[in-house]
Amino acid sequence: MSKSFRQSQSFLHTWSGLLLGWVLFVVFVAGTVAFWREGLNRWMRPELDRIEQPYAVLAGAQRFLEGKAPDAKSWYITMPSERTPGAQVYWQPQPEPGKERGRRGRRENQALIGADGLPAASRETRGGEFFYRFHFDLHYMPVIWARWLVGVAALAMLVAILTGIVTHKKIFKDFFTLRRHKGQRSWLDGHNATAVLALPFHLMITYTGLVTLMAMLMPWTVIANYADSQTFYDRLFPTMAQTPRSGTPVHLTNIARVARDAERRFGGPVGYLTITEPGDATATITVTRAPSSMLSSRTPSLTYRGVDGSLAWQSPPPGGANVTAGAMIGLHAARFADYGVRWLYFLSGVAGSLMVASGLVLWTVKRREKLPDPQRPHIGFRIVAWLNVAVVAGFPLGMAAMLWANRLLPTAIPHRAEWEVHALFLAWAGALAMATVLREKKAWSLLLGSTGALLAALPVYNAFATSRGLPVTLAGGDFMLAGIDVALIVMGGAFLGTAWRVHCYSPAARRVRQPRPATVPEPVVMPNPPVLEPAE
Repeated sequence: MSKSFRQSQSFLHTWSGLLLGWVLFVVFVAGTVAFWREGLNRWMRPELDRIEQPYAVLAGAQRFLEGKAPDAKSWYITMPSERTPGAQVYWQPQPEPGKERGRRGRRENQALIGADGLPAASRETRGGEFFYRFHFDLHYMPVIWARWLVGVAALAMLVAILTGIVTHKKIFKDFFTLRRHKGQRSWLDGHNATAVLALPFHLMITYTGLVTLMAMLMPWTVIANYADSQTFYDRLFPTMAQTPRSGTPVHLTNIARVARDAERRFGGPVGYLTITEPGDATATITVTRAPSSMLSSRTPSLTYRGVDGSLAWQSPPPGGANVTAGAMIGLHAARFADYGVRWLYFLSGVAGSLMVASGLVLWTVKRREKLPDPQRPHIGFRIVAWLNVAVVAGFPLGMAAMLWANRLLPTAIPHRAEWEVHALFLAWAGALAMATVLREKKAWSLLLGSTGALLAALPVYNAFATSRGLPVTLAGGDFMLAGIDVALIVMGGAFLGTAWRVHCYSPAARRVRQPRPATVPEPVVMPNPPVLEPAE
């Protein structure tokens, strides 16, 4: 009975990890990179100075919005800090009478305020935000479809982790065993090591990722308890009731002074501000605490009157379920993490990416040895091997191409940020083509080597072509940007080393068992029967 149960879990572990493994890999890699999205937002805008006086930048954001959109319906301002490239501002125009609000994107009504308090003149880029959005929204497809695909993949990941624990009964013992040059055994040892090394992280990040999508994956509790979804969200995210615009023009109070008062009341930094009906007597300023200052992502907020800056409303204490959900989402996004914890998240994410990749490769390694002719595998095996090369080696190449596009694309071309993203997928498509036409071993080594060379060369280019090279950032104490360059060098070296190992690898000759010679049994010699003498 026990053996039958473990065998069933092994089957479930293998196929739940394989069928959606390629989606899991790109999601895991993009999510791992997204732990440093604030740093990448700065790294991909090398023209900008580091923020040292955030409240001066906030005052500059107010001056800009008062000149650009004084009669807007609302303003939205992210609070700048030394981690961010500046204060990101958005504004929503007043709806035209008789017309529904258009579906014009926020990019048409946004700006970035730099360290000098003025609109930043920097290259257009999506920065690290692309990797953050990509790891649950993907790209080139409707968001709802992408989130369902990622949600199902996360469920498969959770199943694979739990069944892997059951299947490998000696998994913790095998963690301390790494046999090299042993073919399938070596791949299994590496898979076990990366799985056990950060097993609590893998369980946490997968389960909390499902929690972030719980309203979509399990909507029945909302449907059963609330007449409509808007009532649910009003209970979950309470806000002050809005007063209709009066038409009486009033100068908005100093929002920097309001933010300082909110920071004192919160006992922590401010995250962002929302100003409704600026320039009107009914204007309000809602200040929300920074998610980086607490574990829960559902942070409290305060609303002030825009006329005199007096406190008008504060969010009620959240319930237990709300606090629990907010803490789980906060654990997943790691906005609360300082540099030490963030590096721990990042390295655990790297281990998770290696776990998924090694599991995909292990599937082919394990079955290749059992093929009648490994040089002519069946079509199913060839598809899996092709997807492994195209995704595991191709997606990192696309990411490296996107970083190079950020540096090399002209700053004045239209839709520059979109072309950076297009560069990722064009390079990835090229990797798919190479995996199709080249032999498997050559495709692996060429793609991994190209990725390593591109990553390792980026810090060198930064040092000579930008004012934010590694020597400058180290000398100036800007360790966030310096850490990104160092990580690029280390990851580039790892890819190059892996490519070299693949290039030099030669599989051991298959041992063919010689059939034992047939043995002819010796004839059985029967004793001669006694000769009876005839009776006289």
